[in-house]
Amino acid sequence: MATQDQVQLDARWVLPLCWSAVLLDGFDLVVLGTVLPTLLDGAVWGLTPASASVVSTVGLLGMMVGALVIGTVTDQIGRRRALVFAVAGFSLCTALCAVAPSAEVFGLLRFLAGIGLGGCLPTAITLVTEQAREGRVSGTTTIMTGYHVGAVLTALLGIVVIPSLGWRAMFLIGAAPALVLVPLMIGHLPESESFSRNRSSSSLATIASLFRDGRGRSTVAFWAASFMGLLLVYGLNTWLPQIMRAAGYELGDALGLLLTLNIGAIVGLLVAGSIADRLGVRRSGIAWFSVAALALALLSVRLPQFGVYAAVFAAGFFVFSSQVLVYACIGRVYPADNRATALGWAAGVGRIGAISGPLLGGALLTAGLAYPWGFYAFAVVGAFGAVALLGVGKAHQRK
Repeated sequence: MATQDQVQLDARWVLPLCWSAVLLDGFDLVVLGTVLPTLLDGAVWGLTPASASVVSTVGLLGMMVGALVIGTVTDQIGRRRALVFAVAGFSLCTALCAVAPSAEVFGLLRFLAGIGLGGCLPTAITLVTEQAREGRVSGTTTIMTGYHVGAVLTALLGIVVIPSLGWRAMFLIGAAPALVLVPLMIGHLPESESFSRNRSSSSLATIASLFRDGRGRSTVAFWAASFMGLLLVYGLNTWLPQIMRAAGYELGDALGLLLTLNIGAIVGLLVAGSIADRLGVRRSGIAWFSVAALALALLSVRLPQFGVYAAVFAAGFFVFSSQVLVYACIGRVYPADNRATALGWAAGVGRIGAISGPLLGGALLTAGLAYPWGFYAFAVVGAFGAVALLGVGKAHQRK
C-alpha cells in the first residue's frame, strides 16, 4: 500500500504529465497545415486542395469520435488508463503517417490518431480538475497552455525541419516524445481518488445521467458553448491570415500572425484561470466570450499594422480561453461519476464546431465576403457562446 508521502509525490506528476499530453494535441492542431503546402506543391500522392480538405476533415471526425467514446469510457476504466491509451494510440498513428504510402492510408491514420487526440483532452482535464484544490480552476487553464505552446513550437519547427529533412520528419518528431511520456505516465501518473470512490455504471447509464437531476439544461448549454468556442478556435487558426489579406493588409509572413494569435492565447489562459478563481468560472466564461466578440468585431476596422497585431493578440487572449473556461465550468457542475463523460461529450459536440469553423471561413472567402463579414460572423459566434453559458443552471455549480 502506498504511503502518504508517495501519494503526494505522485500527485505532483499530474499537472506536468497532463500538460505534456495536451502539448502533443497542440502539435496536431498545426502540423497538417504546416506540411500541406509541401504535399500540394510536390503533388504527393496526387493530393489536391479538395482531397487535402477531406484528409483534414476526417482527422477532426476522429477527434469527435475519440472525445465521445474515450471521454465516456474514462468513467468506467479510469482516467489514468484512458489517458495512457490515448497518448500511446495517437503517437503511434502519428509516427505511421511518416511512412504512409497513399493519401487514403494517410487519411485513415489521421482519423485513428484523431480518436486518441479527441480522448486525450477531456481525460487530462478531468484528472487535473479532480487533483486540484477544491474551488480552484486555474489548473485547467494551465494545462491548456500546453495546447498553444505545442502549436507555436510546431509552426517554428516546420520552418527548420521541412526544408532540411522533409515533411515526413515532422510526424516522426511529433510522435517521439511519447517514447518518454508514456513510460513516465505508466510509472508515475496516479489514478484520481474521485474515480476510485465513484465508479460509475454502464456507459449508456452514464450518458443518460447528464440529463438527470435537473442537469439537462446545463448539458445542452455546454454543448452549444463548446460548439461556438471550437468554431472560433479552428476557424481563426485556419483562415485569419487569408481574411486579413483579403482586407488589403501587408502582413508579410502569415506565420507571424498565427504566432501572435497563439501567444495571445497562452497569456489569456494564464490570466483567465486566476480571474475565474476569484470571480467564478461561469461568470468569467460569459465575460470572456463577450469580450472575444468585441475583439473580433474590432478586427473589421482598418488599423495600422501595430494595431492589427494588437487586435489579433487580444482576439487570441479572449477567444481561446473562452473555450477552456467552458471545460472548467463543466468540471464544477458534474460529479465525479460522470464528469469525464460530460467533458467528452461537450468536446465531441464541439468538434462539429471545429469542422464548421474552417467551412464558414472558406465559404465567406469564396463568396468574396470574408472582410469585413468574416469578423462580424465570428463576433456573432462569440456572442452566442456567452448566451449559451447564461443557460447553465447556477444551482449545480459547486463552490
